[in-house]
Amino acid sequence: MVSVEPAYLEEKSSPSSSQYFWVYRVMIENQGLETVRLVSRHWMIMNARGELTEVKGLGVVGDQPVLKPGESYEYTSGAPLDTPSGMMGGTYQMERESGEQFNVEIPTFSLDRPNHGVLLN
Repeated sequence: MVSVEPAYLEEKSSPSSSQYFWVYRVMIENQGLETVRLVSRHWMIMNARGELTEVKGLGVVGDQPVLKPGESYEYTSGAPLDTPSGMMGGTYQMERESGEQFNVEIPTFSLDRPNHGVLLN
């Protein structure tokens, strides 16, 4: 299971320059019966104009965590946008000890600048 909590960072944002920044905390919990490793990530980030940016890469924040059944892993990262709102979601590619790979959905979540109104969703 994957859950995400985003937060707008006013101090890193510059609305007059169309630069907005969010930090997000991700919690990944292995609710299965097998040990798994997070191999890679594929994020899809959309701004308020509907422009899509894809981010792919190995692991998360320089790590490829191994999760035994019942274990969880948490990390924090950030995302810039050039609009005051947007959305993010994607998938993690996981691998079982057998080498079999499968995808886990990262639920789509909103990036909304507080007190600005929602432009997307």
